[in-house]
This record gives sequence, C-alpha cells and structure tokens, in this order.
Amino acid sequence: MGTNNLIFLEVLEWFDDTGKELLHRIPEEGSGEIKYGAQLIVRESQAAVFFYQGKAVEAFAHGRHTLKTLNIPILTKIAALPWAMNSPLRAEVYFINLKTFTNLKWGTRDPVAFRDSELGLIRLRAFGVFNLQVVQPLLFINRMVGTQGMYTTEDVEEYLNRVIVSRYNDYMGETIDTILDLPSQYDELSEGLAQRLQEDFKHFGLGMTHLYINSITPPPDVQQAIDDRSRIGVFKDMNKLMQMKAAMAMEKAAEAEGGAGPGMGMGMGLMMPAMFADYFAAGKPKPQTPDGPEGVKCPECDSPIPADARFCPHCGHQQLVFQECANCGKNLTPNAKFCSRCGHASEEKPKPKFCSKCGEENIPGSSFCIKCGEKL
Repeated sequence: MGTNNLIFLEVLEWFDDTGKELLHRIPEEGSGEIKYGAQLIVRESQAAVFFYQGKAVEAFAHGRHTLKTLNIPILTKIAALPWAMNSPLRAEVYFINLKTFTNLKWGTRDPVAFRDSELGLIRLRAFGVFNLQVVQPLLFINRMVGTQGMYTTEDVEEYLNRVIVSRYNDYMGETIDTILDLPSQYDELSEGLAQRLQEDFKHFGLGMTHLYINSITPPPDVQQAIDDRSRIGVFKDMNKLMQMKAAMAMEKAAEAEGGAGPGMGMGMGLMMPAMFADYFAAGKPKPQTPDGPEGVKCPECDSPIPADARFCPHCGHQQLVFQECANCGKNLTPNAKFCSRCGHASEEKPKPKFCSKCGEENIPGSSFCIKCGEKL
C-alpha cells in the first residue's frame, strides 16, 4: 500500500523476485509519509533499517514490528499545507537480503604480472567464484549503498572483483615462488586469499563465506615451457627412454605378420606391465575434509555470540555498526569525527598506492603492483 495515502496505515514488506537484490528501499521513489502504527513485516532471510527524518532510527530482525512516526492520518495532510500537502516528516525502510549469494564470478581482466623464481617475469590469468553475504546491514547502507533505492550483486561485483584480483596478486607474490608448485596448493591459496579479503569486505558490512580458484593459467609459451620441463622430469635417464621406445617398436613389429610375431607378441605382452610400472607410479590424492560453517564472532574479542546480539556479552562491543574506522576497523559511535582507538579521522579515506616504476594506481594496502609486479 502506498506511503502517501490520506487515511490508511501501511503494511511494509518486500519479496526478491530476481534473486540478485542485496537491498531494496520502500518507498521506491524515495522517502514517504509512513504513518504512526504502520506495520513492518521482515522475513527470516531479511533485516530492515528504518530511517526517519534522515537518520537511521532502528534496525529490525525477522518478525512483525510497529513503526512510530509523527505522521497521523488526515491531520498530517492538513498540517502539511505550507509544503504543498507533502509532510516534511519523511521516512523510509531499507530491506536487506541476508541470504548467501553464491556463484559470483571473479577474474583478471588483463594478465597480472608475477615474478617467478624459475621462469622469470610472466603474466598470469586467474578465474574463480566467491560467495557473498551482508553481515552488517547499517554499515552496508552507510558505506556502499548510500541513498540508492535498489542495490544488486551486479552493482557490487565489479568493484569486489578488482579488490580480489589485487589481493590475489599480493598473496601470490608473498607465498608462491614458482607456478610449477601451483597444482598442489590451490586449496591453500583459496583459503589464504579468502582470509585476507575478510578485512576488505568487513569495512563495507559484507562477508565472504567462500572463495574458490578455478584456474590460474600462464601464457601459451610459458605453458609449452612447463610441458617440456615435465617431459624431462618424467624421463630423467635418456638411456631408459630410448630402451622404452625400442620396446614399443618391438611390440609393433611383433603384431605384424610373420613366424616370430605371435611368440614375440606374447612375450612382450608379459613384459610391458612391469616395464611401465617403473616409470609411471600414480600418487594417491590427499583426503579433504570439508570445513563446517563458522558461528558468529565478535569482531573485537573474537568470542562466539548469538546471531541477533546487539552487544557482545563478553566485552560489551556494539554489534550494530553505524560506521567503522578506515584505519584500524574500530566501531565508531554515530557522528564521531575521530576514532577512539587510533585517533584516525572518520571521514578520511585510505589513499591508493601508485607504483614508482609504471605509475599504475593500486588499491590501499597493496604490496605488489597489479600491472608490472613491482613491490610497492
């Protein structure tokens, strides 16, 4: 029901038909005259933030809630005559989708520079998927959404992709010496990269539940060099390689028509399994144990807390975050100008890093240049 009607109270609720909306505002056209006693219905997979006269008044969990404003049916319209029948007591509700958004894509638009200890400076492409969830609705609105009426995964995916690629470049430079070791470290890379990105996502009230690396591919010429190296590694003794090729040639000759063919073929058939067993020994894959879902933890003392808690029962830290310090991550009180922990100005944003070699702009906190691989 509309929020600018004359008599009736409103029932505010929202359903996501697209499956991609992180946030939706009611009224959609902006703010409205939400009346005293309006009913707010919030589903279990949602949260709602009520803004009244330009300020965030309350955040609501699932259930039915009664909203309180000074907009009274009929009387409000009469009192709003000087403002062309539009009450200045404006209000709006932001619905936040708390479900986990899966299968969001990330990848390098251009190849990323990487200094390999054995192959030298090479460029790599990487692709994967990640899962996203809103964990601090009010911080998400204040830091990322602003006054937009609808915010989807497509709006945030491009920026987050850039952050992931930059952190991936840093993490690769710090943990991997050569891409020849990559096949056995995909799981460790994914877990380590996801942990590093938690801090970047947390500043916007977002949480990364999982991140997966599907592939890391070097250029074709580097792939050819790796293939040549692997062949040499399999056949370290060229004499044994020649012996194996000679045995294979004898087997083909035995299959040809001739008096000695059947006997030679039978003998070679018995010998071949033993010959190949010495060269090709398959290793057993390591068993993997899936990680269970982690509970909600206090960002200050890291103690487990209930999912709907507004304050930590262990340290008293406020869980409903209005704003975070860009320097140390401390929760700030409303309208705070300086951080109570480090003294950093709340409005001051971290500055990007520029590479001294190529001049490329990198996101704050980067360790390696995303363009040339130079250490920042």
